[in-house]
Amino acid sequence: MSEQLITPELRKWIIEQAEAGHAAEVVLAAMRASGWDEDVALSAMEEVMVARVAQVQTGLKSVPELAASGGSEVWAHDRHVKILVQMKNPRVVVFGDLLSQQECQALMDLAQPRMARSQTVVNATGGSEVNDARTSQGMFFVRGENELCGKIEARIAALLNWPIENGEGIQVLRYTPGAEYKPHFDYFDPAQPGSTAILKRGGQRVGTVVMYLNTPESGGATIFPDAGVDVHAVAGQAVFFAYGVPHPSTKTLHGGAPVKEGEKWVATKWLRERTFE
Repeated sequence: MSEQLITPELRKWIIEQAEAGHAAEVVLAAMRASGWDEDVALSAMEEVMVARVAQVQTGLKSVPELAASGGSEVWAHDRHVKILVQMKNPRVVVFGDLLSQQECQALMDLAQPRMARSQTVVNATGGSEVNDARTSQGMFFVRGENELCGKIEARIAALLNWPIENGEGIQVLRYTPGAEYKPHFDYFDPAQPGSTAILKRGGQRVGTVVMYLNTPESGGATIFPDAGVDVHAVAGQAVFFAYGVPHPSTKTLHGGAPVKEGEKWVATKWLRERTFE
């Protein structure tokens, strides 16, 4: 079979499908049915989406992306945020000083009374349950629930050029020694029956921001096994990663490595395609 090339015509066709409102998995199926190799098809789709193809109903980019910056810092709503590391594939950015030490402590204090055993999504139903793969404690804030959450959400929206209303509420997690979250993807698998109900609330997840609220004594890094990257938890820093296609080719498989000493507190913000309700 001759080499399949990602041509301008193919890019144009993918854009047309996106503007017609077709889901990524539908476009992928059509390309495979036309004889395109799956890896080539996914590469072409990812290239177009990362290039900020406009979507029909929202007029927004298909994935959140770092606001334009000419240097190592970005002004995000009310604070300069440092850009420590950037990767293109997978799309991973490590931020410094996203949160102040006072904000980290305040978020932990607000979350502490409501902590309970963390749950994971049940793909078959769209519900949630306790799972041995996730051994942390956690809680959710409603979007804009308090002044601090509203300020952090506005900062992330400015930093990644993505509307506040397209974000889920902030989740705070606490990992004690030995606690971990085994590698997983944050997008919802379109092939699973439970995803239909979940996607009605705001479409697919397209990006994640994990904010570190403290610095564990040992362990607790955010790991990306497919990319061979570990991001260590440092108070006030954060890691952002985007996934324009709900597929392992995004290389956004990630997990929370076991905490060895001390505790790890994180705040997670998931970003959706559309308004999250």
